[in-house]
Amino acid sequence: MKFETDYIEKLAKVLAETGLTEISLEDGEQAITLRKDVVVTSAPQVVAAPVQAATAAAAAPAAAAPVAEAAPAKKGTPITSPMVGTFYKAPSPDSEPFVSVGSTVSAGDVVCIVEAMKMMNEIEAEISGKVVEICVEDGQPVEFGQVLMYVE
Repeated sequence: MKFETDYIEKLAKVLAETGLTEISLEDGEQAITLRKDVVVTSAPQVVAAPVQAATAAAAAPAAAAPVAEAAPAKKGTPITSPMVGTFYKAPSPDSEPFVSVGSTVSAGDVVCIVEAMKMMNEIEAEISGKVVEICVEDGQPVEFGQVLMYVE
C-alpha cells in the first residue's frame, strides 16, 4: 500500500476532529506518523480523549488525566512523559519497581520506562526529592506531557 495524499489528508482530518494527538501507520517498509502538538492550559478534554473509546478500561485513564492536572501546585514537581507510549514502573514484569511512593530520588535517577514504538525509553528524575505520588498504573498508555509522578 502506498500512502496517497488523499489518504494522508483523511488521517489528518481524523486527527483534527478527535482528541487524538498522534496516528501512526506502518505497512511493510513504509511508515507514517501524524502528530498534533497539544498545549495543555486549562483544557483537559484534549488529554482525556481515550484512544480506545469502545473499551471500558479506557474510561479510567480519561478520568485520571484531569485529576493529575488539577493539583500540580500542592503535590510537588511533576515528572511528565516526554512522548506518547506505555508506562512501566519496572524494567521487567518480575523486577522491583524503579521507585514507589516514599522513595528518595536524585536528579538523573531512572524513575520509570515509557515504551514507544517498541523502544524502551528510561525516564530520569530532573530534580532530587521524595516521590509523593505516582499518577499512572503499570502498563497504562500515556500521552505527551502527561504527569507520571510528583517529586517533592
